[in-house]
Amino acid sequence: MPQEKEKSVMKALQKVKDPEIDSISIIELGMVKKVEVNGDSVLIELLPTFMGCPALDIIHKNVVDSIAELTSMKEIDVQFIYHPPWTSDRVSDEGRLRLKEFGIAPPPKRITETGEWHVDCPYCDSTYTTIENIFGPTACRSILYCKSCKNPFEAMKPVSTIM
Repeated sequence: MPQEKEKSVMKALQKVKDPEIDSISIIELGMVKKVEVNGDSVLIELLPTFMGCPALDIIHKNVVDSIAELTSMKEIDVQFIYHPPWTSDRVSDEGRLRLKEFGIAPPPKRITETGEWHVDCPYCDSTYTTIENIFGPTACRSILYCKSCKNPFEAMKPVSTIM
């Protein structure tokens, strides 16, 4: 029975989308660190993608609302934890696909020893891209430009504990 409830919780969490990128769930972003079901209560630990992310209150509310739809859960405890820190390696393959479908290049899987990173264009897959502005519309994104298809696009910044 506890496994069944945990599956229900995970299914509900899959419906909780990033407030700024509504094509990707918090599971696909790798924000869900722990789900612990104990009877009719659940503890959910989430890793924020960035310290001070302005969307945390919205994510918290959306998680609580989604879990509250499960009639089997009476007590819902959602906590943001900061250790271990979230890294862009936590974005699932499905999440990387969802980001690209949304027009945002997923974070690069490889960062050079000097801290340089490169992403391909989410529209044409060209490697001929340049960073236009390290600062994007949110702390976790940058603005890039594809010199092949001539489209500007956003890219998720790489976040690593080895940077």
